[in-house]
Amino acid sequence: MTTINTKLINAQGLHARPATLFCKEAGQFQSDIKLICGDKEGNAKSLIALLAMGLTAGAELQVVAEGADEEAAAKHMADFIGSFQE
Repeated sequence: MTTINTKLINAQGLHARPATLFCKEAGQFQSDIKLICGDKEGNAKSLIALLAMGLTAGAELQVVAEGADEEAAAKHMADFIGSFQE
């Protein structure tokens, strides 16, 4: 299991458009990927799960990946969410 901490910098948070892009990026990996923010946890490949988390700008997140390509998956997804801006 690989865990990377990051911060959501998009001023509008993780609403439908960036969450959709995030899910598409996560879908490229074989590993199971999840986002954790405090007591909230969601499957990074599920748009509904991500939207239900209600993530806002500045949220401190953990990207957790487990599987064959976990290191690449965690790094890529943490970089994506830590740099995405609209």
